[in-house]
Amino acid sequence: MFSGRKYQVGIGKETARGSAVTPSFWLPKYDVTVDDKKTYVNSESSFGTIHDTDGSRIVKEWAEGEITGKVRDKSFGLLLLSAFGSVASVQKGGDATVYDHTFSVANSNAHQSLTIEAKNDIEQLKYALAVINSLKITAQVGKFVEFSVGIKAKKGVVGTSSPVYTAENEFIAKHATLKLATNLAGLGSASVINIKSIEMSINKNVDDHEALGSTEPIDYANKDFACEGVIEAVLENTADFKDAFESGILKAMRVDIKGDAVIGSASNPELKIDFASVALQDWSRKAGNNEIVTQTIKFKGHYSLADTKMIEAVLTNLQVSY
Repeated sequence: MFSGRKYQVGIGKETARGSAVTPSFWLPKYDVTVDDKKTYVNSESSFGTIHDTDGSRIVKEWAEGEITGKVRDKSFGLLLLSAFGSVASVQKGGDATVYDHTFSVANSNAHQSLTIEAKNDIEQLKYALAVINSLKITAQVGKFVEFSVGIKAKKGVVGTSSPVYTAENEFIAKHATLKLATNLAGLGSASVINIKSIEMSINKNVDDHEALGSTEPIDYANKDFACEGVIEAVLENTADFKDAFESGILKAMRVDIKGDAVIGSASNPELKIDFASVALQDWSRKAGNNEIVTQTIKFKGHYSLADTKMIEAVLTNLQVSY
């Protein structure tokens, strides 16, 4: 027997798609549920009896599951790369050891693959060709900023890597702010809006690429790239959210998560996520007699032709590249 705290998980960037690598980061996770899956086909031949089947065969083998944990300033970059598909890394101006990594959506159906390695007291398995099917980032008052990723991969094989953990900076709710503006250019000067929580989700609608000659998918293809989310805030006015919901006017939105640790000479770890165009598609309020009235807003991200993007993320840290 062993507890979930002894379950360890690492991630690494694959050089050749589907060829397993040694993890470059081991994640201090909350939970990991990446497991092998199998599809069976039953033989329904009859032998003059009323029994429904006379056997079964495995026709598909793969792995899938979920990893949850805190957003950390270095390791989270690999998850962003697999989720978005593209990254450009540049030295931050005036701070020689600090880098800005800009993650943008690659217009490709084969985003960066990872190797996942999971170790516990009774087995250690590595899962090659791991792709992110979904990514959720949550910032909520009184909590750490957290992530959840849904993953698909090849079935597990024996792994032998030794877990090594890297010192990283974490983010908490006080580090996160939200802004809305008419367009991306206006976000820098826009006022911060007070909110209680935000949940941002990316869904990539991954499709299994299956072929004759193997029970394993030979690849995974990400299809439609979609993003959406939910905001909760105290109802202080109608201007921030309700008016935009009523009018249907699209907004640019920025979630800026900037830590207070000092990295380099005078920089801070930071994750800044910009949505070029969002529609506030649902608005509702809670007004219990003994509660402060709150509002819940559901938003949907759209591709902006003017900005040629839907979403972009910039991660600032001491990592040179991904």
